[in-house]
Amino acid sequence: MRPILIFLSLCGVIVSALALHVHYSTATEPCSINAHWDCGIVNHSPFSVVYGVPVALVGIVGHALLEMLVLLRKRGMFFLATLGGVGYSGYLSHIEAHVLGVWCIYCVTSASILVLLLLLGGGWLLSGRRVLASAPIPAS
Repeated sequence: MRPILIFLSLCGVIVSALALHVHYSTATEPCSINAHWDCGIVNHSPFSVVYGVPVALVGIVGHALLEMLVLLRKRGMFFLATLGGVGYSGYLSHIEAHVLGVWCIYCVTSASILVLLLLLGGGWLLSGRRVLASAPIPAS
């Protein structure tokens, strides 16, 4: 399970880096597909920055943190961090759908990766608990 979680976390870093590129770019982006899918509008909106930090940079750091937690085998912390990421990503998706009216393909991809990481992370967490529950108790 760990290699899959590491791979998906790395994919999240890459997708967030692409969104960060759009944030700082003034060129027309290949992800500007039509009136409903335009990464430029989303990544240049006032919602693309939190306390002066681009949300895409938060995504890069967040996905890298998730990767680190997998490498350190911190199942519970990974699950909670992923749950927080999904929650924040859900808030951002709400902004895209109901405030901006435009979607960012990179943001949707990152959100999808986070949901997948949450589901797999839940399985990873539960599988670790089963191993602990079935471990033999040492004789005293």
